[in-house]
Amino acid sequence: MSLIDNIISWYSAHMNYASITALMAVESSFIPFPSEVVIPPAAFVAGQPESVLCATGNYPVDVLIIVLFGTLGAMIGAIFNYGLSVWLGRLIIYKFADSKLGHMCLLSSEKLEKAEAYFREKGNVSTFVGRFIPGIRQLISIPAGLSRMHFGAFLWWTFLGAFVWNCILAALGYLAAGQMDLIKEYSHELSVAILVLLGAVILYFVVKKIISLTTHK
Repeated sequence: MSLIDNIISWYSAHMNYASITALMAVESSFIPFPSEVVIPPAAFVAGQPESVLCATGNYPVDVLIIVLFGTLGAMIGAIFNYGLSVWLGRLIIYKFADSKLGHMCLLSSEKLEKAEAYFREKGNVSTFVGRFIPGIRQLISIPAGLSRMHFGAFLWWTFLGAFVWNCILAALGYLAAGQMDLIKEYSHELSVAILVLLGAVILYFVVKKIISLTTHK
């Protein structure tokens, strides 16, 4: 049994707000751990009256509480990556990524370069969009720190991205009834669909604003 399997087994037996926060903090740092095994099963378990996650007896509220604790954990991990990058700087971060320990964490200079290129292309909003992209999600806070992104903006976009992503995972947990195989298979597709929907909504309001401005001239 692998380390991740052991952690999942432990989590299944100790599923509560503290363990959700802790594991999501790990997932959001550079340590490889899938968020798909944290939020979805918790969202499913929240519907069981005997569970500690059924705190209010109101299922949507209980799931929202799980999402908020998961988002808190994600922000803790992201802030850790951001602060570490600011403190250590690019040279040491890249050396660590290419070290034996860095490779054990599934890091490499190539992955960091990919994350930095994505950050340069998308700007600050990449800390939001990056939350939906495998391989970028855990690393996007590093280029944000290396570039000295405004900390307030970093917190806002990180919170927004983590919150939406955790809502997606919670929805998957409900729809898939906690079945991890289904959750892992469709989490990426659903996140892409949500991004497209968000883009369409933003585009709608932008076009509406432009039309409003042009008609009032």
